[in-house]
Amino acid sequence: MSVERPAGLPARRTEPGFGSDLVVDLLRTLGYRYLPMNPGSSFRGLHDSVVNHGGNETPQLLLCLHEEIAVALAHGYAKARGGPAAAAVHDLVGLMHASMAVYDAFADRAPLLLLGGSGPADPAARRPIDWLHSATTQAELVRQYVKWDDEPATPEAFAHSVVRAHQLAHSAP
Repeated sequence: MSVERPAGLPARRTEPGFGSDLVVDLLRTLGYRYLPMNPGSSFRGLHDSVVNHGGNETPQLLLCLHEEIAVALAHGYAKARGGPAAAAVHDLVGLMHASMAVYDAFADRAPLLLLGGSGPADPAARRPIDWLHSATTQAELVRQYVKWDDEPATPEAFAHSVVRAHQLAHSAP
């Protein structure tokens, strides 16, 4: 389902102009149809790219009221589809909220690609809220029950991480 753009809004970007545009193209290429999320500032670039570069088509945003719901939706879709599904969570705070749903997917052996936003890696670029919501070991919260985690710092590294995570989601436990 495609959403019509209201009059006065600029046309969607078809050529990648940002690293997050490349991620949207990669998710589409890998077959991720949906991206459930509770919108957060830590992945506002990804959210913008799904809408303005990808046209909110593939992947399509599924807006959720809570990160645990976003991961639970991806879990259910992965089980129904018989393959990996993706979800996005807001930084450290969102991962804390989603951690039980991540554990549930682990216990059910549901293959998930979990994208977590984060604050700027460079401390000089962090806003006060970034200091409160960020951690350098974000994945430590779920490391005991996920197959793999990574915290890439560049668009290229992020693309490689998504491909690696996708490959691992397709592999046996």
